[in-house]
Amino acid sequence: MSHHFDTTTARNDPRLNLTDLYLFSPAPGVTTMALTVNPGAGQTRPASLHEEGLYAFRFDLDGDTREDVAFKVGFGEVTPSGDGQGGVQRFEVRRTVDQHSEPILSGETGRVSASEDGVKAFVGLAPDLFAGNRDGLRAFRAAYGEGRFFPGAFENRENWFGGRNVTAIVLEVPNALVGEGTVHGWATVSLRGHAPETQVSRWGLPLITNLFITDPDAQEDYNHSLPSEDAGRFAAHIRRKAEDMTRLAGSSADPAGYAERLAARLCPTVLPYEVGTVGSFDHAGFNGRGLTDDVMDVMLTLMTNTALNDGAVPDASRIRPGFPYFGDPYPAPAADDRS
Repeated sequence: MSHHFDTTTARNDPRLNLTDLYLFSPAPGVTTMALTVNPGAGQTRPASLHEEGLYAFRFDLDGDTREDVAFKVGFGEVTPSGDGQGGVQRFEVRRTVDQHSEPILSGETGRVSASEDGVKAFVGLAPDLFAGNRDGLRAFRAAYGEGRFFPGAFENRENWFGGRNVTAIVLEVPNALVGEGTVHGWATVSLRGHAPETQVSRWGLPLITNLFITDPDAQEDYNHSLPSEDAGRFAAHIRRKAEDMTRLAGSSADPAGYAERLAARLCPTVLPYEVGTVGSFDHAGFNGRGLTDDVMDVMLTLMTNTALNDGAVPDASRIRPGFPYFGDPYPAPAADDRS
């Protein structure tokens, strides 16, 4: 859950709380994209999706930070199933190009669906594969508020997100349906129904609102905005936090210059990915994101210009070798993720 409960909408309805995005190629010729929502699914709340929600993977193909192709998933009413996970829902996946939309697959939650032309989809309960030391980050932030750099905050080395579940939407498509070369992806959740479609959540890069855009009003704005607006509206937040942190850490002879370069790297907040490659999110560069990439270490290190390790790592034992790649969800109840 590299983003969680950062808007009023997300706090009121976790089904609309977009927590993570993954983008990689598991085999030649195909691209896998996965987003997760609904912290505590199947534990503190049902695993169902919002019936007026539209869950989308969006891609810019030419570098202008505007959507060229999208894969959108919508859901029907919940049919009770007695499984304690919120019941079964029908869903439809549509591919949109230049305002033209066509269905490419439909199915039911809780099972893998596949088309004859190579499209696969899974929607259902899944383990949360994000790892993060929440208590350590809280202590680190408190020290920052006191004007101190405190890397020792992470000495407990605890993954607070271990044992927690989410609802995952996983799509696998032939590369040709995405594009070629380097594309830039992001995910959104929108509400539709009687009113025009309204975006309520956005994921562009991990931990952007948790580490950099921490003002609640700015977080609301970010989740309703577009990548094309990031440089003008949110780069200042990134510059300010990076400059403050590198100055406190003493990690740069020119904190302002480092902050300017980092803001240029992180804005717009979209995930670059060379179509057809394995995918890796690390300090050296961003190329999609694999399921085991330790993104909190990467983002903490970039923010401070200091090698930081929060001591929490993704649980590789909960990853399966084949589609949908997310393994069995955790059976034990977890505490409310808003605590």
